[in-house]
Amino acid sequence: MHSFGKGFAFLTHYIKNLRGGSQPILAHATDGHTYVVKFANNLQGPNILFNESAGSELYVALGLPVPIWRPLRVSEDFLEKNPDCWIQTPEGRLRPSSGLCFGSRFLGDNGRRHLEILPRTSFERVRNPTDFWLAWLIDVCAEHADNRQALFAEDAKGWLHTYFVDFGHFFGGPKADLKKHFRVSRYLDSRIYGQVSSEALVAFRNIMRALDTGTLYSRIEAIPAEWHHASAVAGFERCLDRLANSVLVQSILETLANDIERKPESGYQGNEQGPGEILCLGVQGTKRGRNFAYHSLGA
Repeated sequence: MHSFGKGFAFLTHYIKNLRGGSQPILAHATDGHTYVVKFANNLQGPNILFNESAGSELYVALGLPVPIWRPLRVSEDFLEKNPDCWIQTPEGRLRPSSGLCFGSRFLGDNGRRHLEILPRTSFERVRNPTDFWLAWLIDVCAEHADNRQALFAEDAKGWLHTYFVDFGHFFGGPKADLKKHFRVSRYLDSRIYGQVSSEALVAFRNIMRALDTGTLYSRIEAIPAEWHHASAVAGFERCLDRLANSVLVQSILETLANDIERKPESGYQGNEQGPGEILCLGVQGTKRGRNFAYHSLGA
């Protein structure tokens, strides 16, 4: 992973706009890499940049593959020269904020073919399908208010390696005000899940127990301070409390497995509303004995 403390790369060349509610762009940076970029004043909400960075760090800490991310600087000169990257609003174009933005390394730079949607016949080529179960468990605990998104990188032998992307709706969403049914955070095509073994469920619980919270907290504290809105940080801490609750983790895993067994071929479209019962078991607080110094910051 990158180091936050050795300066920031600057955006240099705008490539194109990308689809998505946060209106990301694709751009080159001075470190020689291409990034999917999200601006601080995106229209979805103030927590997007913290959610993206903290969600990526959480996945990495629990052994799941995500693109490398880093804070990037966008200059006034870059914005002036690239008006096509400005944010579209009902009232017209909005100039993005200069300063720090979130950058997720563009996977297309590695020369592999990448797929967003797989036909059913390609599922058997996915190298790490069990990771989708672990991702769903984490997403439920993180109050992910959107469908799980993933990219599949094809290697020279035709195997597909999954990378999980898009954490902007973690911790209750961009404004920390969304409560969704637990199925909302599932990957849209439930057939990717298949059968999960009892050994895998035990392995998931062991992964939670082995989480190095000290290192994870140090990574979170290194995220730019201006992204640390109180509501997002509180959502992150609630997530860690849930992941540390072995009884709750076991209950969530059983619920997810049973839900897939009941609908093995369903093409869920992500429209259930309400929190569902999966997180209504009464989470026992397991405070880490370490508090963030920025709790007093406004949301």
